[in-house]
Amino acid sequence: MRTKSTKQNKINVITLGCSKNIYDSEVLMGQLRASGKEVEHEAPADREGNIIVINTCGFIDNAKAESVNMILEYADKKERGLVDKVFVTGCLSERYRPDLEKEIPNIDQFFGTTELPLLLKALGADYKHELLGERLTTTPKNYAYLKIAEGCDRPCSFCAIPLMRGKHLSQPIEKLVKEAQGLARDGVKELILIAQDLTYYGLDIYKKRNLAELLEALVQVEGIEWIRLHYAFPTGFPLDVLEVMKREPKICNYIDIPLQHIADSILKSMRRGTTQAKTTQLLKDFRAAVPGMAIRTTLIVGYPGETEADFEILKDFVQEMKFDRMGCFAYSHEENTHAYLLEDDVPDEVKQARVTELMDLQSQISWDLNQEKVGKTFRCMIDRKEGGYFIGRTEFDSPDVDNEVLVDATKFYLKTGEFAQITIIDATEFDLYGEPLQAN
Repeated sequence: MRTKSTKQNKINVITLGCSKNIYDSEVLMGQLRASGKEVEHEAPADREGNIIVINTCGFIDNAKAESVNMILEYADKKERGLVDKVFVTGCLSERYRPDLEKEIPNIDQFFGTTELPLLLKALGADYKHELLGERLTTTPKNYAYLKIAEGCDRPCSFCAIPLMRGKHLSQPIEKLVKEAQGLARDGVKELILIAQDLTYYGLDIYKKRNLAELLEALVQVEGIEWIRLHYAFPTGFPLDVLEVMKREPKICNYIDIPLQHIADSILKSMRRGTTQAKTTQLLKDFRAAVPGMAIRTTLIVGYPGETEADFEILKDFVQEMKFDRMGCFAYSHEENTHAYLLEDDVPDEVKQARVTELMDLQSQISWDLNQEKVGKTFRCMIDRKEGGYFIGRTEFDSPDVDNEVLVDATKFYLKTGEFAQITIIDATEFDLYGEPLQAN
C-alpha cells in the first residue's frame, strides 16, 4: 500500500507508562541513532515519519486501555496508508503478545521487554554493546532518569510487574557511574534513580543491599548536583542510605516509597512483608535521620476484602503521617497475580469514592505544608517556560508528579536548566509561587 508519509524511513517512538518506559525508549533511540537511523520521540503529525514504534504499558486497566487504543490508532493509520510499518514493544506486548497478535494482525511485529536486539534488527539496526548507558534523552536537558535495576523479586499479590519485567537484575556501580558521567557531559544536573525496587539494589550481584555505596559513587560525578530516589520498597530498607543522604548535599532530601496500604490485614493479603507498626517506625526513622525530608508515597484502595474499617485505618494513617506528596489508585484486578484468586468485591463506585476521599484529605495536608513555605527561600531547578511562567522545582519535588514553583515571566527572567534562589510569596494545594531572590 502506498504511504502518504513525506519522510521515508523515519522512525517515530511513542512512549506510554512510567519513567522506566521512558528510559527504555531513550536507550532504543540511542541505538537507532548510532546505526544512522533518523528517529524522533512522539513527533507531531506533520513530521511523524513512516515507521512507528509504540512502547506500551500493561500495569493496570487504564494503562492497558491507553496502550491498546494507541496500537489500534496506528493499525488504522497503517491500513489507510498513512504509515508503512508499526512495531509494538514494552510491558503490554510482553504480557499479552499472543492475544495482541490474534486481535490486531496488521501490526508488523510485537516484542517483549527484553528483546531490544530483535527490535533493532527488525528496524534495520544493529545492537551496539559498546553504547554503554548512551541514549537519546527525551526529558528537559537538566534532568534524566537513571535506571539502576530491572525487574522485581517481590511477591506482592496485586502486582503484575514480575510477569512483564522478570526477576530483579541490578546494574553494576561502574556501569552506572559511567552512564552518569555521560549524562553530566551532556548538561544533565539532576539524576532521578529509578527501578522497580531501589531497596533491593545490589543483593543479586553484591550479595548485600548496596544502594548507599552506589550513592557514594554517584555523588563524585562532576556536574551532577541533585540525585533523587524513586520507588523504594519499605521492607528491608537499608538505613545506611539515610546517613549518606544527610551527609551528602547532592542527594535530595526526598524519597518515593510506595506503601500501598497500612491496615495489617490488607498488608498481609498483599504479601508486603511488613506491618503498620513497622512501617510507622520506618517513617519516623526517616524523619529523625533526615529532618525536613520530603516523603512521597502511593496507596491502593479497594483491594479485595478492604472494609470500611480498613479504609478508616488508612485515612487515619495518612492524617497522622502528613506525607509531603501522595498518589492514590483504585485497585485493578490483574490476571495471573496472586490477588486474582481473591474476589474483587469492592464495587468500582466505592473504589473511586475512596480515591477521592483520600486525595481530598491529602489536598488539605498539602495546602497546610505549602503555607509553611511562604516567605522562605529555596534553591530551585528551572525546568521550562510555559505560558507566562518559568516553572521550577525545589529539591523536595520530582518532575511531573510533584509541586511546581511558578515565577512570573513578565516580571523576571530565569535561565531554564539552571538553578535559582526563589522566595515563595504564595501557595496553593499543589503549586508554589515565587520571585527570584535577586532578579537578573
